[in-house]
Amino acid sequence: MVTMATSVCSSSLLGGWGADSRLYQRLFFFEMQYIDRVESVKRAKQVKSFFINSSYKVKKPQAVASEVSTAELESSSSAPNSDEKLLANYVPIYVMLPLGVITIVNVLEDKDGLENQLKKLKAAGVDGVMLDVWWGIVESKGPKQYDWSAYRSLFELVQQCELKLQVIMSFHQCGGNVGDIVNIPLPQWVLDIGKTNPDIFYTNRTGNRNKEYLTIGVDNRPLFDGRTAIEIYSGYMKSFREKMSDFLEAGLIIDIEIGLGPAGELRYPSYPQNQGWVFPGIGEFQCYDKYLKADFKEAATKAGHPEWELPDNAGQYNSTPESTEFFGSNGTYLAEEGKFFLTWYSNNLLSHGDDILDEANKIFLGFKVKLAAKVSGIHWWYKADSHAAELTAGYYNLKDRDGYRPISRMLSRHYAILNFTCLEMRDSEQPASAKSGPQELVQQVLSGGWRENIEVAGENALSRYDRSAYNQILLNARPNGVNREGPPKLRMFGVTYLRLSDEVLEEKNFNIFKTFVKKMHADQDYCPDPQKYNHEIVPLERSKPTFTIEELLEATKKMEPFPWDKETDMSVGGILADLIDKIISIFK
Repeated sequence: MVTMATSVCSSSLLGGWGADSRLYQRLFFFEMQYIDRVESVKRAKQVKSFFINSSYKVKKPQAVASEVSTAELESSSSAPNSDEKLLANYVPIYVMLPLGVITIVNVLEDKDGLENQLKKLKAAGVDGVMLDVWWGIVESKGPKQYDWSAYRSLFELVQQCELKLQVIMSFHQCGGNVGDIVNIPLPQWVLDIGKTNPDIFYTNRTGNRNKEYLTIGVDNRPLFDGRTAIEIYSGYMKSFREKMSDFLEAGLIIDIEIGLGPAGELRYPSYPQNQGWVFPGIGEFQCYDKYLKADFKEAATKAGHPEWELPDNAGQYNSTPESTEFFGSNGTYLAEEGKFFLTWYSNNLLSHGDDILDEANKIFLGFKVKLAAKVSGIHWWYKADSHAAELTAGYYNLKDRDGYRPISRMLSRHYAILNFTCLEMRDSEQPASAKSGPQELVQQVLSGGWRENIEVAGENALSRYDRSAYNQILLNARPNGVNREGPPKLRMFGVTYLRLSDEVLEEKNFNIFKTFVKKMHADQDYCPDPQKYNHEIVPLERSKPTFTIEELLEATKKMEPFPWDKETDMSVGGILADLIDKIISIFK
């Protein structure tokens, strides 16, 4: 073992620790193991002299790990690291490409710069990248006029860099949501139709139109040069299959996420920033276009209540639950009329997702590819009785009713992956006044997916570069930790990191990110063969028979989520690792 033959003395910076240099050495190497092995050797050599000659003294910890020598670190950095049993714990990691990597005028800009970034991701062990394929770009010139040329160039570049590709059929507008830094509207010919018939867009109670995504009220109405909205989406996906069949057959594209609403998520646009919403507002119901109003009136009449109307007491975007009659104590949401409305509202969303995924399944049938759908992580007001923000988005989720497991059941008939968000968030990071519960929400949604025997994947909601966020993602990826004898009890199918940027590639941030990738891989090297970690992708089968509404509603029965460990056993490091980063920065 390398020894640090020195004592350390007092410092107001770190507090008192005592003259136990050997103990400090063990603590130092314990924390260094959470830094990328190759990088840790460089850091160990760089920082060693600082600790030998340090005048600092730190508080003695309660427990430390076994000693790790520099020689051991150097050995592990150069030797292949592959264990068949540990590979069963491998979770592939993908990185979302920038929103505007293909410009609004359908051009792949700065190809050389992007290639350099992709090569860095590949060298870091990343499995692949995710990419929005924007409807507003590809079919911008007119109905059925598709131009895939820029995307083909991008796909070729990803293929050359030996990365896998997840694609999103992005039928929504880019702009107006959290994290949107570019503006890509719906195709102009669609917006032109909206000028004469604004009811093709989602509408709130006061009549404000939302142009992010077509209302589900027009899914089956031939308002678009004789086509319905679903026929538009289907035609787009068919064209994609025809023009990208070589990439599908080559195995470059491993999954296709179908955009089902604003931000590509299966939800209503209940919290639009471009209409004044700010966190943690409860949002507003979005069902006041003439098509959904007529649909509700028909449904209420069939139920024997033609007098029932859409809610007019549910507040505004930035209301709190208790300030409204609908979501307050003993509010309308608990009454028969409110329950009927919420069931209708959420069931329409389920049917919308089911219909479009059925089309996607027919189109990509037989290809070795997975379908996926994204569900939003609406964590604010989760701990309030009414779950108001979830209800306005279309997730009818209460303490005694599961609003997410029916979605998983619907996805199961299409062999689709559920992709969830906010994996990086902890309850303690949220303001108490918002009654947020991101950790409990993630546990509920993922547990529901696993109980419905589907694969679950996820991503972070906001850009984060800190170890705390990475550790939370790692915990959710394997809630009960690594099993060193084979597959873990629970494991996510994959995680997508948002997003590729100059900031994440900065040296300090990228070093932490590389460690995160390694830990996602259960400390194993990048594995090019998904069969070795039980992720073989088989030809897509035809969707199973449609579930009845009764079968879907049966999944609303609330069940306890699976247990989660308190912390991940594959940490990227903690407070001391952050301290080491600061010390290293002194030398630069």
